[in-house]
Amino acid sequence: MGFTLSNQQQLLSKIATGNGHGENSPYFDGWKAYDSDPFHPTKNPNGVIQMGLAENQMCFDLIQEWILNNPEASICTAAGVNEFKDIAIFQDYHGLPEFRNAVANFMGKVRGNRVTFDADRIVMSGGATGAHEMIAFCLADPGDAFLVPVPYYPGFDRDLGWRTGVQLIPVACDSSNNFKFTRAALEAAYEKAQKANIRVKGLLITNPSNPLGTVLDRDTLRSLVTFINEKKIHLVCDEIYAATVFNQSSFISIAEIIEENIGCNRNLIHIVYSLSKDMGFPGFRVGIIYSYNDAVVNCARKMSSFGLVSTQTQHLIASMLSDNEFVKRFIAQSAKRLKTRHMRFTMGLAQVGTSCLKSNGGLFVWMDLRRLLKDQTFEAEMVLWRTIIHEVKLNVSPGSSFHCPEPGWFRVCFANMDDKTMEVALTRIRTFVLQDKEAIVPRKSNRLWQSNLRLSFQSRRMDDNMMSPCMMSPHTPIPQSPLVRAT
Repeated sequence: MGFTLSNQQQLLSKIATGNGHGENSPYFDGWKAYDSDPFHPTKNPNGVIQMGLAENQMCFDLIQEWILNNPEASICTAAGVNEFKDIAIFQDYHGLPEFRNAVANFMGKVRGNRVTFDADRIVMSGGATGAHEMIAFCLADPGDAFLVPVPYYPGFDRDLGWRTGVQLIPVACDSSNNFKFTRAALEAAYEKAQKANIRVKGLLITNPSNPLGTVLDRDTLRSLVTFINEKKIHLVCDEIYAATVFNQSSFISIAEIIEENIGCNRNLIHIVYSLSKDMGFPGFRVGIIYSYNDAVVNCARKMSSFGLVSTQTQHLIASMLSDNEFVKRFIAQSAKRLKTRHMRFTMGLAQVGTSCLKSNGGLFVWMDLRRLLKDQTFEAEMVLWRTIIHEVKLNVSPGSSFHCPEPGWFRVCFANMDDKTMEVALTRIRTFVLQDKEAIVPRKSNRLWQSNLRLSFQSRRMDDNMMSPCMMSPHTPIPQSPLVRAT
């Protein structure tokens, strides 16, 4: 007699069988819809276009050019094979010195060389996912909590809480002030936790924000430092989108704030970074913890044994990021191309009366579709989202999966596709928005919608009358990414 799934689960741990991963969220459901029917310009032109993946594919032509010109950087080429043995054998889990030096220098360049980073404080991990879990393990015990302003990245619930037992307590933000969090909101969230006898160990922020694409100004960052100093809690700053800011000078790292010597306790400040967004290397799993606390650095370094970056990857990254001319060109071109794509996308939406939160960073926009909701409820948001997924065939992420307190907001990623695919996606959104209000009600026939959509593509009347000249950024088209790369 075979075991049923329920019987099998009884043999596993509570962590393994719990819902901590959050895979049942609409955020991941959209990926499954894409995975089962992926768009291809010729093989499946009516498939789902992946706009739920925050992946930066705008500068892969520059990466490919560098690799072709520097074959010795890889130990798996004829030019680099002499390094194979020395790199392949066991290495200290501190990381290759050249890797840590290169990453520290790159972090400084991304921040306009306004601050410097100490390579001895670089702790590596398996992507930002591993870095967040590691910092949670270092700073908190099961049942402790971090304050997190909403909306926030859905993966935080998994990364910081699934295996650590740490709680996330939302800090209220809304569209009335463009989702900026205030000192009053921080105090309210902290007091709520205190009344519930929950020990708050830290505040987690993302700067630039995921999903908003906005950056924090200097006064806000100073206020945050004052707040955590007064409460004697940690500040974890996720800065993994630092180099995606279109105007580099507008991004202010928490590292700059503490350099102002405003009397902050540096032992409370920690930065999470990775190369997944800024360089477009999520598959390399290069995550970084940079802490100003010696005890955290030592503890995290021991914990990093469970999620090291392969030395082959370290060697390649060290070589690439040590090329100062390449890094300078890459940072400048990436910002330029992201700005062009962002402008093209948001202008296209604006021409059909669809707005996005004003932003200047990230790989996505925070799109406002509140006027398309049948009712101002999260149930109506789910109806609209399912229509967009299954009929318009776009995987966009509903705001509720980001813990947004207001229904009708959607995160739409625009940097993980080539220009032609982006134009198809934009046309689909515009065609949908131009339908009458009945568009939010699931149609009796998907075939009818697809027919109308194809007619719209073929006629191009909407594009001729309403779309501004394309401002495309030249880069090599990259195949769509598989479901397993969650961001």
